[in-house]
Amino acid sequence: MRGAPAIGVAAGYGLCVAMQDARDLPLAQFRAELEHRVAWLDTARPTAVNLSWSLKRMLHRAREYHAQDSASLYDALVEKAKRIHEEDFALCEDIGVHGMPLIESGHGVLTHCNAGALATTGLGTATAPIYAAHRAGVVFKVFADETRPLLHGARFTAFELQQAGVDVTLIMDGAAASMISQRLVDLVIVGTDRVAANGDFANKIGTLGLAIAARRYGIPFYVACPSSTLDFHTASGEQIEIEERRDTEVTPLARQRIAPLGIKARNPAFDVTPHALVTGFITERGIVNAPFERSLKSLFAAEGNAA
Repeated sequence: MRGAPAIGVAAGYGLCVAMQDARDLPLAQFRAELEHRVAWLDTARPTAVNLSWSLKRMLHRAREYHAQDSASLYDALVEKAKRIHEEDFALCEDIGVHGMPLIESGHGVLTHCNAGALATTGLGTATAPIYAAHRAGVVFKVFADETRPLLHGARFTAFELQQAGVDVTLIMDGAAASMISQRLVDLVIVGTDRVAANGDFANKIGTLGLAIAARRYGIPFYVACPSSTLDFHTASGEQIEIEERRDTEVTPLARQRIAPLGIKARNPAFDVTPHALVTGFITERGIVNAPFERSLKSLFAAEGNAA
């Protein structure tokens, strides 16, 4: 499972699957097993906050629910998982509505990695404004970074936008800054796996370079940010744990080795972009502008990653 919102939805359903064999246990034992399995599942993806966000909501539901037996508590968990799923679909639609006015006729829109329909349960986050503008008949172009090393942009974003009839062009990651400098790009929209309280955010590796290039050439840089990715408990990007993946994802390409045997390689899956490089966050409640720490909290503090 990939894509922060999809990971959150999968966490809810995954917990239900994990607890299926415990439905006949005494209630106290069921609750103990639930706490244990939540803690275990929460270790799966350290960067994407949606995982812990969803699991916390599931655990909160279990703690507040006055169950008579384990079976009824399990049913309550299933209903909660379904609710999280429904919410994700609606969040995508609302992000599309609020972000669509940013895309004007003739624009070139650049996106990185995949924050689309294949990473969520709806229109996506970064792609939601793209889909909304396309449905509204706006004529524009999308440039999709290939997004090395796993090529999420090439394999997923380019594919789904092409299938939807959007005018999309796949580009190498290394070409993005050059295209920005040539004024072929009017707007950058990316997704995010976690947003710190001050507006620093983590996204797929390579996002920071795009933000720097966009700032250098005066191109607006927006982050599509459902409230499920807000982490008010993390003060800044310095505290975001970055997942480091296997070096064997870097050394081959299309199953062909491209690096010397025995070469050392680093493979951080994400990078952190400082809030100072962000023009605004496109959320389900509207576009949030700087100062982000105050603006995000004023709009979403009631959620605060709560249940």
